[in-house]
Amino acid sequence: MKTEIIKKNNTEVAVVSSDELLITDVQSALDLIMTVKYETGCTNIAVNKGAIVNDFFVLSTCLAGEILQKFINYGVRFAIYGDFSKYTSKPLKDFIYESNKGKDIYFQPTASLAVDKLTGCAKNKKRDSYEL
Repeated sequence: MKTEIIKKNNTEVAVVSSDELLITDVQSALDLIMTVKYETGCTNIAVNKGAIVNDFFVLSTCLAGEILQKFINYGVRFAIYGDFSKYTSKPLKDFIYESNKGKDIYFQPTASLAVDKLTGCAKNKKRDSYEL
């Protein structure tokens, strides 16, 4: 796991990248939240899609809801960055679309756009809203 702190718009974001799965269940998500908060002090975290178990993106497993609720409960704004185009589920596409319209959870194609969303630097809503 590699963590880089990016400061933009007076806000720090911990950008986490890993080739290994970091989030496989609720407990591993909590472990990640606590580790990143302890090591960096950041309450804004962006994680690459490849570090999250694929079941997260199957909404019928309820894993996404359970995990994202933990981020909200612990006051952490969260972005997942990567290519979501392989997912064809309409409910997932709708979930991603609605999440990107909110203030706490984002799905973005790049780490840079994820940081922009988390720091409030996103300029063009059309450009930075990731749509499938």
